[in-house]
Amino acid sequence: MIQRIQTIYLLLTFVVIAVLPFVFPLWKLNNDQDYYFMQNQVYVVLLGLLTAITVMSILSYKKRQNQFVMNRLSMILNLILLGLFVFHSLNLSGEALVVSEKGIGMFLPIVAIVLLVLANKAIKKDEDLVKSVDRLR
Repeated sequence: MIQRIQTIYLLLTFVVIAVLPFVFPLWKLNNDQDYYFMQNQVYVVLLGLLTAITVMSILSYKKRQNQFVMNRLSMILNLILLGLFVFHSLNLSGEALVVSEKGIGMFLPIVAIVLLVLANKAIKKDEDLVKSVDRLR
């Protein structure tokens, strides 16, 4: 399980989705307070769902097709989360309301998507290798 490169990518994705949002704020408010994802229920639900899908994908290392599909679903949810971040930051930009400065936390879904794409490429490579060996039998 751990010796496969896609598992390493998925573990890194887990860290990006489940750990780093607690460390990096999404943006700073005008009163110099950090805005974390916990202050919005939609972000909490999406990140919780993404964490669960990533853990299920890591644990289903014997079923590569299921792992591939779960990673695709996780990519779609990350794109939705990124869209919500961008919508919220653009909707409140211009220093008129509350957003003062964008944080690193807004870009975590992009990092997760890149890691999931790399994991899917490795899964596809493993699947092709298994199919080529089955043809030789």
